[in-house]
Amino acid sequence: MCGLAGLALHPGSAPQMAALEAMTSALAHRGPDGAGHHLAGGVALAHTRLSIIDLVTGDQPLFAGGAALVANGEIYNYRELRDQNQLVCATQSDCEPPLHLYRRDGLRFVDSLRGMYAIALHDRATRRLVLARDPFGIKPLYIAELPEGVAFASEPQALIAAGLVKPRVREEEREELLQLQFTTGAETIFEGIRRVLPGESLCIADGRIVERHRRSALPEGPPENISEEDALTRLDRALEESVALHQRSDVPYGLFLSGGTDSAAILAMMARLNTNPVMAFTAGFDVKGAADERAAARHAAQAAGAHHVEVQVTEEMVWRHLPEIVGGMDDPAADYAIIPTWFLARRAREDVKVVLAGEGGDEIFGGYGRYRAAMRPWWLWGRAMRSRGAFDRLDVLRSPPRSWRDGIAASETEVATEGRTRLQTAQAVDVADWLPNDLLSKLDRCLMAHGVEGRTPFLDSGVAEAVFRLPDSLKVRKNAGKWLLREWLARHFPASEPYRPKQGFTVPIGAWIARRADRLGPLVARQPAIVDLCLPGKVESLFRHAGEKRAGSAAWHLLFYAIWYRRHIEGRRTEDSNVFDFLA
Repeated sequence: MCGLAGLALHPGSAPQMAALEAMTSALAHRGPDGAGHHLAGGVALAHTRLSIIDLVTGDQPLFAGGAALVANGEIYNYRELRDQNQLVCATQSDCEPPLHLYRRDGLRFVDSLRGMYAIALHDRATRRLVLARDPFGIKPLYIAELPEGVAFASEPQALIAAGLVKPRVREEEREELLQLQFTTGAETIFEGIRRVLPGESLCIADGRIVERHRRSALPEGPPENISEEDALTRLDRALEESVALHQRSDVPYGLFLSGGTDSAAILAMMARLNTNPVMAFTAGFDVKGAADERAAARHAAQAAGAHHVEVQVTEEMVWRHLPEIVGGMDDPAADYAIIPTWFLARRAREDVKVVLAGEGGDEIFGGYGRYRAAMRPWWLWGRAMRSRGAFDRLDVLRSPPRSWRDGIAASETEVATEGRTRLQTAQAVDVADWLPNDLLSKLDRCLMAHGVEGRTPFLDSGVAEAVFRLPDSLKVRKNAGKWLLREWLARHFPASEPYRPKQGFTVPIGAWIARRADRLGPLVARQPAIVDLCLPGKVESLFRHAGEKRAGSAAWHLLFYAIWYRRHIEGRRTEDSNVFDFLA
């Protein structure tokens, strides 16, 4: 991964180097291995580099003809050698293919790209700047439309650090964050900062957006008519191809391994493709009774011959580092999985610089229980996804949230295209918002905090083409999701016990909060951001009941928001400050 930023200003305006340098400095953690700039007229590009491919010759910006490019990500090319039954992969790290594709196809050049990317391309001949983001939204990219033109960056905090945008909260997105734990659509929680949507390309001329193009992550059309055996064969081929591409690296790489089916499938394929033991990292907790998948992960790792590293996350570690962890989530997602992900990334960086992860498996293969509820009509106890918010019926907030589900409803309408089943529509809703704005944002920020690149083999165009349009019966069977992936594992990696009931990944944050409620509750309640939101006396009571599931979830959301607000709106630094001192 890398960081990119820049400006595209109106005619007669010139980029200020101070702003460019401030953005570069703010993104240094994304690219600690080097930096580069390009200035031409009213356009400026900046890049911070994390060296993964072509370690000596891969600096950016890159140039072809009259065009310059900076990029974050990996764009893949591949060819199959049938006679040797192996896949040879080449990563186009020099990014000349995107430059040449742009010269041939214009804004639609992204339709020919495979991989994960955020791209800024300046065409000096036409005086245009193109911004593009991969279809799944694996790589982040943000813009701010300013009086003098357009600014962009890999993280919102870079735009704020440069003084281009004031750190003000949009109330609608704050409502979404508290109820959903993430925000939807193009608007971020910061006034004046928008996301480039997954799969979106923007053309900017003379400091204004003049053209847009959107590429879908998922194939259109109804379910295909295909047999189980043919589907399994196709899945095996697509998975092998994707994992081979995603583990291409000139630096050591490994895997985040849980005890579930998604990471087990990636482990099985990595073991098939590698002669050396796979490096696998698993997190667990020090709370008795907490959902802890270390034993299952350990069993799978031993069966695959992997080198397995276990990381125990303790309550003391969490309170010590939580301001730093939450502070990294500038585009906030109050997903408690940021906690183990951050500690896993910190440990993994001692041995590897690239990590493969199972994000996207549930969305692509139909794994979540909410999908099975969405498949049923209302008269059979079906229900819309995310119909309940974290603060519903808790009587904590001054004003009951009212419009927090509007973004999800808009996605439901947009993705319900002709021929798609209820299950496909539910999957597509999650791919549109939950995946890029929660799961992938979490993975990006937690890994970037430690200079580690994350890769997600399930979120690949080849895998999506092979799997998304399969019949519902190959995804959900006997009230269990991901049937096809489970059956593939049963045949190719039975040690993973793929038909074991899904445990789900939980973090014992409610138990931790409850144990410190007498200290944490008053600290959170006194924060100005929380005083404006919550009824007097309710926060302390909520924290005392955090050991209960619903109260624990709401208390975590308030704790997250209090830390996030203090860091990103009030501007307090998080270094060397535990959560109690930070909020005091």
